[in-house]
Amino acid sequence: VYLLFQALRQVSQRTISTASRRQFENRVSENQKLFQEDNGLPVHLKGGAKDSLLYRTTAGLTVLGTMYAVYYLLVSSMPKKPN
Repeated sequence: VYLLFQALRQVSQRTISTASRRQFENRVSENQKLFQEDNGLPVHLKGGAKDSLLYRTTAGLTVLGTMYAVYYLLVSSMPKKPN
């Protein structure tokens, strides 16, 4: 059992340590220019269409959830009909 555990540990360390790492280009300066640009947009919408879609989806779900909660508060506050 000990030899099996040691072999598994050695294999896992080897595959993790020798895995090729992706090199990403540094785009921080591009993003800084985009988000610091004075174009009248709020910062949460400066990312483009994807940010706008995410914002509208979140706002819509919030409104629907609030309406759902208020509806069930009203339903719960009504007296039950006697059978």
